[in-house]
Amino acid sequence: MKLWNVAVVGATGLVGRTMIRVLEERNFPVGRLLPLASERSAGSNIVFRGEPITVQRLSAGQFQGVDIALFSAGASVSREFGPIAAKAGAVVIDNSSAFRMTKNVPLVVPEVNPKEIFRHRGIIANPNCSTIQLVVVLKPLHDRFGIKRVVVSTYQAVTGAGQKGALQLEEELAQRTPVQKKFPHQIAYNAIPQVDVFHDDGYSKEEHKMIDETTKIMGRKIELTATCVRIPVIGGHGEAVNIEFRKPSSPKAVRRVLEKAPGIIVADNPATSEYPMPITADGNDFVFVGRIRKDNTRKNGINLWIVADNVRKGAATNAVQIAEALTTVTD
Repeated sequence: MKLWNVAVVGATGLVGRTMIRVLEERNFPVGRLLPLASERSAGSNIVFRGEPITVQRLSAGQFQGVDIALFSAGASVSREFGPIAAKAGAVVIDNSSAFRMTKNVPLVVPEVNPKEIFRHRGIIANPNCSTIQLVVVLKPLHDRFGIKRVVVSTYQAVTGAGQKGALQLEEELAQRTPVQKKFPHQIAYNAIPQVDVFHDDGYSKEEHKMIDETTKIMGRKIELTATCVRIPVIGGHGEAVNIEFRKPSSPKAVRRVLEKAPGIIVADNPATSEYPMPITADGNDFVFVGRIRKDNTRKNGINLWIVADNVRKGAATNAVQIAEALTTVTD
């Protein structure tokens, strides 16, 4: 088996650490692991396969000999160092928003558009976490019934804003004043109908991401409108989704399609209060679906509920799955 030299940029961050953990859990064929981070984090250690590895300071010369570079250090870092890594010969899999809507950069969810992986020109973009779990569910349903319109409301965990988001919640729950506020309001015991900044049209950046990224990934224009809300949960994004199909559908038929789709677990038994929750998805790489029921106001309407671990499937695992596809074909 060929071994691959893998760099992780942002290795000490929440997603970076999870990327390293997922590489180990999925037995990715790593030859050399190169953890990279800012000067502030350089010199610290991360543990991979039981061995401590020193985190190196990110610099332009670090990518020689690297086969795959997993980036999760923010858009500005990706814009500066992503092209440098690609020029050095690495395939960059970027978790930031830097390249998602760039014309010749594939935006990939392996269960949805895996062929796009091999159209890369050195950089592959990882979608937004809330988009990933949504399109994993929409794709098989669109193939079967044809989607006319989607209305989605998200219930997003604080870890979607990184370690600082989780820290603000923990500090507020402990009735301490947060050292640094990540959110514009108190998040403990609250729900904030704002994820990222607002655009002039009143929609947030997160809502625009979901709309634009879904269109690019699905390869077709789907009417989609979104409301994104931050809630006081540490991990696991929930999404209440209303779908109007072009073809006749039923809850039973939708359930049957989703049960056969890759990457999905259907948990849907109202009689026993079985449905997905953030705690269900915690530490898991699947997208969970439940509360599948008919929308009685539409001829071909369905309501359902989606939950996934936003740090794993919504970021780290999706990136590693892309890397796995690259190594499988090359082998």
